Amino acid sequence: MARGTVRGHRVVGAGLVLLLASAGCGSPAGDSGDGGAIAAPPVRDKGPVCVGEAPADGVRVLRGGGFRLPGGTGVQYAGASADGSSRTATLREGARYEEGQREWKVAVGARVPLAGHAYTVRQVCSYRVVLEAASARDASALAEAPASMTSTGGEADAGLCFTTNRAVLKAASDGFPAEGESLSLVGNGGVRRFPTGLSLTVSYLDAEAGTAGIVANCAAVPVAAYEELRVGDPLELGGVLFEVTDVTEAVVRLTRPAAPRP
Repeated sequence: MARGTVRGHRVVGAGLVLLLASAGCGSPAGDSGDGGAIAAPPVRDKGPVCVGEAPADGVRVLRGGGFRLPGGTGVQYAGASADGSSRTATLREGARYEEGQREWKVAVGARVPLAGHAYTVRQVCSYRVVLEAASARDASALAEAPASMTSTGGEADAGLCFTTNRAVLKAASDGFPAEGESLSLVGNGGVRRFPTGLSLTVSYLDAEAGTAGIVANCAAVPVAAYEELRVGDPLELGGVLFEVTDVTEAVVRLTRPAAPRP
């Protein structure tokens, strides 16, 4: 269950019942995605933060969450490991967890077959995995414009949540604070909603340990579940990169870097 510490007492976070957002909807706005291995690892992770280069039209699959793909399938970023010089990820077939799903432990360059569709792993980070569609048809389907730019909630938002379309990504980016500014998420179980269908909640706060959890939902799919977040850790939400800058008894504060990591 979600947990937190407020003045020495454990509290349950209502956020775990929330659906998460397809936060990885394509290429992050303001994020060139063309960097290689990054030197500074997040706390309690041997690093590197990222290995490989992320194509601008790559599919961002966020840590702990899933992404719907063309053809009725999906993929989840189920686990990560790093040894100080390399990084691998565990991918799971399907946008949501179900028993019996196939899993793959992958590094950059691995080819992953998903219901007859193939994807190549281009970047593995502590907070996301970036895939590239092998076929032009799948790449085109991922970049297709949605029928509407207005979020109506639930599965109808799939076109806004699981996409590499540039107009959607810009709308998602514009819904967040500007570069250099902060987003505060209150740890009271409340939901923070954004224009392209993304919903965020704090699953737990532990001010004594300086850790927090954030979950995201979009189009009725859990798209991210960040656990044990500490000050300095990177995370991605709605295609935009943030850094944890404060964890208190009341809030988790995220700052959008003026010069985001790749």
